Amino acid sequence: MRYFKKMTGERCYLSPINVDDYPVYTKWMNDIEVTSGLGNYTHNFALGTEREVLEKLSKDHNYAIIDNIKDEVIGNCGFFRINHHERNAECGIFIGNKEYWNKGYGTEALSLLLAYGFDYLNFRNIMLKVFSFNERAIASYKKIGFKEIGRRRKNVVVKGIEYDDVYMDILDEEFRNG
Repeated sequence: MRYFKKMTGERCYLSPINVDDYPVYTKWMNDIEVTSGLGNYTHNFALGTEREVLEKLSKDHNYAIIDNIKDEVIGNCGFFRINHHERNAECGIFIGNKEYWNKGYGTEALSLLLAYGFDYLNFRNIMLKVFSFNERAIASYKKIGFKEIGRRRKNVVVKGIEYDDVYMDILDEEFRNG
């Protein structure tokens, strides 16, 4: 068995990362269209490097996003900068398989991750950062209940155009009552 259902939704589930998926991740991480929203589009990713990255990610609260029907990896999501004392964390997500874009998989996967963070990791506040040009992601985050809390203006330049970093967060009660 390659994947294990840690958190399950209607169309996808979250599984601990399978390090053996490094070839598909390497393909995604070298696709500028995929990585433009992640901010690492200027890097080259080799198979060995991506395997090391997945090994590191697999030891923390990071999860592969798996299609329920095909049982294949389509992206990942997870928590970082976890502060258990202050009950907060940051989160991130990406859908690497472009066939799954604009179909609600990211929204569902992030909702599963947030439920886990609030219900089992006892977070009170979860934050994320997104580039202002990533309107699709911002719409998804707002649908879940994230609210914009600030911007770092003109912090990223893509193809000669300056964009803001948009900071968003969601509180436990906002997620539950949303």
